[in-house]
Formats: sequence, C-alpha cells, structure tokens
Amino acid sequence: MKLVNNLKIEDFQRVIFQNESVELDESLLAKVENSFQFLRKFSEKKVIYGVNTGFGPMAQYRIPEEDKHQLQYNLIRSHSSGVGVPLKPQAAKAAMLARLNTLAQARSGVHPSVIILLKELINREVTPLIFEHGGVGASGDLVQLAHLALVLIGEGEVFYKGERRPAAEVFEELNLKPIQIELREGLGLMNGTSVMSGIGILNSYNTRKLVDISVRLSCAINEIVQAYDDHFSESLNATKRHGGQQKIAEKMRELLKDSKLIRKREDHLYNKETSEDIFKDKVQEYYSLRCVPQILGPVLDTLDFAEKVLEDEINSANDNPIIIPEEAHVYHGGNFHGDYVSLEMDKLKLVVTRLTMLAERQLNYLLNAKINEILPPFVNLGRLGFNFGMQGVQFTAVSTTAENQTLSASMYVHSIPNNNDNQDIVSMGTNAAVICSKVIENAFEVLAIELITIVQAIEYLGYQNEVSESTAKLYREIRERVPPFRDDLIMYPYVEKVKNYLINF
Repeated sequence: MKLVNNLKIEDFQRVIFQNESVELDESLLAKVENSFQFLRKFSEKKVIYGVNTGFGPMAQYRIPEEDKHQLQYNLIRSHSSGVGVPLKPQAAKAAMLARLNTLAQARSGVHPSVIILLKELINREVTPLIFEHGGVGASGDLVQLAHLALVLIGEGEVFYKGERRPAAEVFEELNLKPIQIELREGLGLMNGTSVMSGIGILNSYNTRKLVDISVRLSCAINEIVQAYDDHFSESLNATKRHGGQQKIAEKMRELLKDSKLIRKREDHLYNKETSEDIFKDKVQEYYSLRCVPQILGPVLDTLDFAEKVLEDEINSANDNPIIIPEEAHVYHGGNFHGDYVSLEMDKLKLVVTRLTMLAERQLNYLLNAKINEILPPFVNLGRLGFNFGMQGVQFTAVSTTAENQTLSASMYVHSIPNNNDNQDIVSMGTNAAVICSKVIENAFEVLAIELITIVQAIEYLGYQNEVSESTAKLYREIRERVPPFRDDLIMYPYVEKVKNYLINF
C-alpha cells in the first residue's frame, strides 16, 4: 500500500491484520522534508515550544543551542516510564502506523528519516515494547509514545518473531540505523493520539466482528424456538427511522431466508379461528429474541460513527506546535488532546457491553427449561441430576458480563490534573482504548459459551437439516472443535477453542 496523505480505515486494517506492506510516496517525503527545512530556518532566533524551550510547565526556560538535541533525548528517556502489561504486538504496530500517518501530514517538522524508519519497522514486524499503563491522553499518549520513540533512537526493547529483545540487538541483526535527533524528533514522536487511535481501530475491527456474530447467534436462537418472522420484517422496522436497526433487521432476513424453522404469523395465529383460553403457541417471544434489531442497531450506529472519528484522527495533525510552511508560521495549540477518541472508546465499550448482556440473556433463555419449554435444563443431553450440561460455563458467562458492566464506567469524565497543573484537564483516551479492548475480548468469551450452547440445543432437537445455511455452517464448524457431549467434559479448552474461532471469524 502506498501511503499518501489520506489513509482509509480499511487500508489501515489491511496493514495490521493482513500484513500488507507500506510504501512512502515520493511527494509525501518531499512535503515532510519541506516542513523540516522550514522549521529549521524559522526557529532561528525565535521561541518555539519544544525546539528551544523546556516542556510542559518548564516551557518558560530557554534551552541553549548546544543542548537542543540532548533535550529531545532527555524527553524520550525520562518519559519511557510505562508499567503493567505490555501491549500486544498488533496494538503496538497499529500505534506505529497511526504515528507514521500523522507525521506524514507534514505538520510536525520532523526529519524524513523518522517516517522512513517507522515504515521499515512496520514492514519487518518489529514492534516496540509499550506498556498499557502510563498515558493520560493529553499531550496525547506521551508515555506510551516515548517507548516507541525510544526504539527509534535504538534503545529500549522490541518484540520480533515472538521474542522480547533489546532494540539495538534487533537493529544490528536487520541492518537498521536509529534516527538521529535533528530538531524536535522527540516531541514530534511523543505528542499525539497515535496509541489510543491505533488501539481504537483494532477495537472497531473486532467490534464489527462481534456485531456480525451476535446477529448470527440471534438468528440461530430464533430458529431453535421457531420464532415468527415479523419482528425482523422490513415493514415493521421501516416504521422506526434508525439506520442501524434497519440494517440489523435486513441482515437477519438475509440469514434466515432459507430456514425451515422460522414461521409466519399469518399461518398460525391469523388465518385460522382460535377458541383456546390459553394459547399453545407463544404470541410473541422474549425481548432478547424479539428486539434484536432495536438492541444491536444502536451498537452498529455507534460503531459506524466511531470509525469515522478514528479515520479522521489518524489523518489529522495531532501534535503541538503545528508547522504550516505555506503560511510561514508555527501555531501553538492542543491538537494532541485525545477527547475525540476517548469519548468514542467509552461509547464503544458501552455498546459492546450491551451486546454482551444480550448474549448472556439469550444464553439464559436456552439454559432455563422453564422459560424455553423445549430444552432440558442447562441443555443437558445426559442424565438430569447426574450430568451438568452447560451449567458450569453459565457462571463464567455471567461473571464475565458483570465485569464488562463494571469496565463500562467512563474514562472520558475521569480527568485528573497533573504535570504541575499544566495538564489540568485530560482525556484519559489511552486508558479508554485499552479498557475497551478488554471489554471486547470478554465479549468474545461470552459469545463462545453461547455458541456452544446453541450447537448443543440443535443437537438435542435434531434440527441440523432444518436450520438456515448460516446456522448450519456454525454448527459444522463448532462440531469440528467441540464434540456432542452427554457425559461431562472439562470445558475450558473448548471455550478457548471456540473463542479463538470467533476472533478469527
């Protein structure tokens, strides 16, 4: 993929998930060079933040000419202070690509060698050691991006071929040269929202999978209970003017079009006289089956908007100061502030939690024989009282759903002033993105348990040849990983297998 100035979210995801290579357009490199040369000339005998001044509340201190380069190294090393769990290499790679694309806007005044080395590391799958904890999301992801900058100057640690190794050792092995600080390469690398944005794009990618899986599982349960088709009909959903709801209903109609189990209301309740006082057929289903378009519709709409914000963010200059050679001016401001991303990550984790809650309620419907009235308790295919069926894993699903509910508390409104109150209101966007990724991973676990239960229910009812092709495919592929069971199994390896299957869906 040739990088110019506008990176689509789909292009970004291909680089991260399909390992597509990045190439730099010559015109892009020329613009970056022009921005660098302009700043070098313009900063002579002028006060430019982070070039000849200290940082943050220390900006009032002039830095002598002979110390300017060392200032940038001091910034990188002192702020490489993250702790906790390392980001997964995929997330670190996403952060690198987001930073590369931001610097490629030619508004940061960095030397072209920075983006050239970033490109090489991305293409060679060398990812910096970056920790989850450290960023407050204003002045951007300072601490996490310091760990990225540390690798670019040949220090710190990287992950390469599954191993955590010193960056200098891997650079020597791959014949890579660290960058040399020229003007503001330290601040230019560290000031911005690239970690939260990179993780955010991974989150959006995985959330889209979750929505698709949740729709498919919802369809399967509607088949199992032989639900009526009117709750996902075009006519009903067109009366509510929300795009997400209508798209979810349309997807359900497409997936269920070849099902032999879904019923039409007119065939059972409209086109014949009834005299019963208590109807044998349910007039309508529980909310977790009947309200899927209304519940997943907002999830889809929220995801669509989050992706727009993320795409705008990675194609923005989110640095300070901003260099605009065309106007022969350097502007000081706050484009590093992560509020846009922070809010979207909070919203995304909220709707993913809602999706998880839907899955947990659908699971409970299948497991509770008093509610569904067609399956044995806990979809137990063995001997009641002696065997346990899916009873044990329901605890896991409920526990994990509860954790998601707690994790959904907002980071966006948890600003804590720091940096001698220079950073007196911050976004916490990095935390929001990291926690959102945890909520998403939890959701895959709950859906995995739900899917195993669905397959067991199909087994019990003998519906293998009557379900839709979408559900039949799920049935076949889960049966390759989880055998039909009447005797009790050690469940955790099977849940993990199905979780991995869904993550790679």
